Amino acid sequence: MKKVLFLLFLLVFVSSGYAATIYRWVDEKGSVHFADDYTLVPPQYRDQAKTEEMEDSQQIGTPPPVSPPSEKSGVVTRDAYGMGEDYWRDRVRPWQNQLKEAQANIQSVDARIKGLSDGISGRFLSSTQRNMYTSQLQTLNGEKARYEAQANEATEMLNKMAREAEETKADPAWLK
Repeated sequence: MKKVLFLLFLLVFVSSGYAATIYRWVDEKGSVHFADDYTLVPPQYRDQAKTEEMEDSQQIGTPPPVSPPSEKSGVVTRDAYGMGEDYWRDRVRPWQNQLKEAQANIQSVDARIKGLSDGISGRFLSSTQRNMYTSQLQTLNGEKARYEAQANEATEMLNKMAREAEETKADPAWLK
């Protein structure tokens, strides 16, 4: 009985000094993932998975700030999570395209509204014609509101990404 208790006692205290290997990777959306088993790392991320030895008493904190290397060094710069320029440009590009497209659509609708307004100003219109023009203006204003919402969404997302880039010490030029 004493041997069994001794073995249990020994196992309890020996396990507290155990160090585990943790695998860390970042997916295409920028989310950081951890796993304690290499087989749990998705195959497409295994080449970028980094191992970390974690002890029970080790505290996990924010990553240390990364100082960007000089241009002359030829070293590829990364943010605090190991993501580079291509990652940030790929994340920003769809929102930049949405913003440009929405702004172009807003200008197009504005031109159509102006043309419609100029076409009816100073003219005598029957109630049917007035209702028709009013309906067309309402439709165009609705289109403009949708495009403005798209532009606002894209602007919001670009601002959010700029804050994320600042937090992860990514080069702000990568978002241009």
